[in-house]
Amino acid sequence: MLPFSDDELKDPVEAVLDKLRPSIMLDGGNITLVEIKDGKVYVRLEGACKGCPSSNITLKNGVERQLRLDIHPELEVVSVN
Repeated sequence: MLPFSDDELKDPVEAVLDKLRPSIMLDGGNITLVEIKDGKVYVRLEGACKGCPSSNITLKNGVERQLRLDIHPELEVVSVN
C-alpha cells in the first residue's frame, strides 16, 4: 500500500513526466497523464510513440522506472489509448 493518496501523487508524477518529456519528444512523441487511481499511473503516449513497437519498453524501462526511483517503488504505469 502506498503512503500517498492519488491526489498527493499528481504533482510529483507530473514533475517526473516533465523531466522525461524532452527525451520522448526527441523521438517525435509525447506523454500525457490521464489519471492516477489506486497507485496506478495511467498515461497516454502520443505522436510517434503511439503504436510504436518500443512504446512498452519506454513505459516500463523509462517512465515506470523513473517514477519508482523518484517517488515510490510500488508505482505502476498503465498505457491508455
